[in-house]
Amino acid sequence: MKVAIIGTGYVGLVTGTCLAESGNDVVCVDNNPKKVATLQGGGIPIYEPGLHELVARNARDGRLTFTTDLATAVRTARLVFIAVGTPQSEAGDADLTAVFAVADAIGEALRDLPPGAPGSRVVVTKSTVPVGTNARVAERLAAKGCRHVDVASNPEFLKEGAAIDDFMKPDRVVVGVRRAEVSEVLRELYAPFLRTERPFLVMSPESAEMTKYAANAMLATKISFINEMANLCDQLGADINDVRKGIGHDQRIGFQFLFPGAGYGGSCFPKDVEAIIAMGRRTGLPLKLMQAVDEVNDAQKQVLYAKIRSHFGEALAGKTLALWGLAFKPRTDDIREAPALALIDALLAAGVKVRVHDPEAMTNVRELYGDAIHYADRPYGALEGADGLVVVTEWPEFRNPDFEVMKRLLAGRVIFDGRNVYEPRQMAALGFAYYGIGRGGNK
Repeated sequence: MKVAIIGTGYVGLVTGTCLAESGNDVVCVDNNPKKVATLQGGGIPIYEPGLHELVARNARDGRLTFTTDLATAVRTARLVFIAVGTPQSEAGDADLTAVFAVADAIGEALRDLPPGAPGSRVVVTKSTVPVGTNARVAERLAAKGCRHVDVASNPEFLKEGAAIDDFMKPDRVVVGVRRAEVSEVLRELYAPFLRTERPFLVMSPESAEMTKYAANAMLATKISFINEMANLCDQLGADINDVRKGIGHDQRIGFQFLFPGAGYGGSCFPKDVEAIIAMGRRTGLPLKLMQAVDEVNDAQKQVLYAKIRSHFGEALAGKTLALWGLAFKPRTDDIREAPALALIDALLAAGVKVRVHDPEAMTNVRELYGDAIHYADRPYGALEGADGLVVVTEWPEFRNPDFEVMKRLLAGRVIFDGRNVYEPRQMAALGFAYYGIGRGGNK
């Protein structure tokens, strides 16, 4: 099947590459010539495990190409996916400027083509968009003379760091359509990924759009819930790790997304929670639970700094602290809304010298902070002369360090563990002052 993907960001590039891997003829379009040149030259603009190899193989075999020529790409495609960004606007809504600009450009490209059979040409919104966007895209296409083009919704459920597996082995595929013929085209496209009998769920476009927001809102709620319980455990002397096990074995609750930490970040949860709050506000329905989830997460990003401030007191200014982990989660270089950034800002404002290490995200952080902080190529390099270590992102290589080496390098033997990577009793036996999240006193 011939497929055009508009947008080579995280979702677009993963989607296009995985569809090419299953034998489709895919062209990825972007309006950034530099990004397209990078992709044509064998590079990729993001870090995602396994993606570079898949891009290289499918490009070499001719199934995956990259271009800035949207019109030519969509005129030869049966399926055109819109996978451009929908950043948060000042009002909290999803900014649909790019989505509508692409829809208009598609309309211009397709307006002179013959109608064809139902489902012969489908525009698919893959971007995360508010309820009602599908209908608005269809209206814009119709205004360009493209009433013969169907518009479907197909939300993505990819986790950064595991996106290839998520696409190749989905929990489910959700499509929103207005005609059965369109759902059958998408069923054919996704058939290679559903061979283990994972469900292909067909619903209205409005329900599909809402499904994406409801899913992210639920996951964000679980994170804010366990973080709030962890903070209460700190006050009451309970250990959130024990509590987590005690509730997670209840099958109605489960363990997924039930890990306390320094708050959630990334390109999805923060803006999608804000967007669903904005949807409620527009309809006159205040979403009090979602407002609380957002407020809890904002506060959680300050918890590590509060522990650091409490430990050092007025002596904090002039101290040097090492940070392990800058990306919002492991296995990505994405620093959007990352808790580490909130911590760095607070530390710099307090007069603290900051030394950082992250396996993938340091280039992106350097673009923000320049020479205001020190960048270490190796984890131990960040520790040299530091008065303490803060673990902000739980990269696997941070889990079993040589603590004796750490004691020699650190000027101060204190660890602030924002992801509960280490065990308090072990840290105490090794001679470290230890502060976790919800570990019941932290020392």
